[in-house]
Amino acid sequence: MTPGQLLLFAVGGLANAAYLFIVTAGLSLVFGALRIINMAHGSLYMIAAFVTVVVANQLGASLGFWSGLILALVLTGVIGLLMEIFVLRRVYKEEHLVQLLGTYALSLIVAGAVRIVFGAGYRTVRPPALLTGSFSFGGFRYSNYSIFMITAAVGIGVGVYLLLYRTALGRNIRAAVSDPELLNVSGVNVSRLYTTVFVIGAALAALGGAMVAPSQAVGPTMDTDVLVLAFAISVIGGLGSIVGSAVGAVIVGEVISFGLNNQYTNPFAIAFVFIVMAGVLTVRPWGLFGRPEQ
Repeated sequence: MTPGQLLLFAVGGLANAAYLFIVTAGLSLVFGALRIINMAHGSLYMIAAFVTVVVANQLGASLGFWSGLILALVLTGVIGLLMEIFVLRRVYKEEHLVQLLGTYALSLIVAGAVRIVFGAGYRTVRPPALLTGSFSFGGFRYSNYSIFMITAAVGIGVGVYLLLYRTALGRNIRAAVSDPELLNVSGVNVSRLYTTVFVIGAALAALGGAMVAPSQAVGPTMDTDVLVLAFAISVIGGLGSIVGSAVGAVIVGEVISFGLNNQYTNPFAIAFVFIVMAGVLTVRPWGLFGRPEQ
């Protein structure tokens, strides 16, 4: 394998890692603050992807993608808000099994609704006009949209980090992880804080879904596909850790990219992700950047 091929596969891996990180960051943020493993997280990602595709195809490549992204963010945020108010608030203090069953039921409901509204077929959309095409480097061509995805993921990651560690909201979120009862006594409305965190997590899932729409086919099974990878990333990086989500996403993205682009490992590319996950679990059951449960 030449250095040019290595760079090409590495960039492809980072493009995969970009949307996976954004989705996983939302999943980790919700778990870190609410201690809920949200099985419906992939459903929010899928809704945003379908909305983006439909709007973009109706309005055209120049304006449609950005309009679809904004509408997907708003719609997914509202759906996330309704999920939190009517379902999650009733299972916060329940066992994890009850929470899993509740959110899994939500994912099944959303999957059925998506099939009714959008159909069971797969849809595609072109990237926005400003991001179409590619450029040449080292004898290989790189997609402009892939570079955009990587850049956007870095910006979103920095934004989430600053939110958590440089704002009053972030301070309250971290306090809620440590001691929600004491935070409530101090005058912070913890119930409203939980709602805010869940909506932010839903918005991150929506961003991931909207961003991935021009780079791969959008279909009714994409919620399960991304959720499996998001959980693998969370286990590798540490569930509840944003830094762990970034590192885990890069590991998974690169493993998939190099695995798929090798004729010997292509059929087993996804399997390597879970081999890495099993190895991390053996050495650090709480993940590379996670913390053991108290």
